[in-house]
Amino acid sequence: MNIRVLGCSGAIAAGYKTTAFLLDDDVLIDAGTGVGDLPLDALAAIDHILLSHSHLDHVLGIPLLADAVLRLRVAAGRPPIQVHALPETLATLQKHIFNGAIWPDFTRLPSREAPVLSLHPFQIGDRLELGGRLIEVLPAVHTVPAVGFAVDGGEASGHAHWVFTGDTGPNPALWQRLAQLRLSHLVIETAFSDDEAELAHISQHLCPTDLGRELSQLGGSVDVRITHIKPGEADAVMAGVQALISPHRISALQAGQEMAL
Repeated sequence: MNIRVLGCSGAIAAGYKTTAFLLDDDVLIDAGTGVGDLPLDALAAIDHILLSHSHLDHVLGIPLLADAVLRLRVAAGRPPIQVHALPETLATLQKHIFNGAIWPDFTRLPSREAPVLSLHPFQIGDRLELGGRLIEVLPAVHTVPAVGFAVDGGEASGHAHWVFTGDTGPNPALWQRLAQLRLSHLVIETAFSDDEAELAHISQHLCPTDLGRELSQLGGSVDVRITHIKPGEADAVMAGVQALISPHRISALQAGQEMAL
């Protein structure tokens, strides 16, 4: 089982892509601008998209992906791409993106009977089985309904989990659940530097000081990867992160990086 980082930035600029992870060849975890770097045949191989929340930097790849692969998937007789998210997230997609004004409704195209996209609600705590892989929906605390994900590496890995927090502020429920899991990697956001702590709190993101408090609740020594840093802010954010006293191995996530379970 392999996870490839397609994008991990909090916004766009040359060389920066927003959040998207590819699990093996067929599952997307979030669908930011990083999705656009995949060749067409790789896009057509995606069968599932898991969304952490409805913000544009995490969902904007979906409508363009659907348009790109529709003809290939129809010609091959492939089923709809399943989009999995909280009911509130799916409702937002339908109302604000697939509404005929921003983008055509690909949950009804090329036909209502055989669309290129289908929507599948989940709840926090659900364990999704996708192609034999188990993915647990974790709680997140953000300005809109949001979640994170824990991918179970399976028996061969000793059920080590790759965890993505999604966009979140301080989140006690997350650490209560992670205390019960074996972790291989923790991908956690730190969107702002400590100089912008007030903005981080208003927008329910983390800054390095908050990150330190959060990680103090995680036992052991874990590989921690920092994601969702805004372009141009990496030096300030990571200086604050590296100043933390922590038993964990912390570094900045990079687009193109791969993590094996």
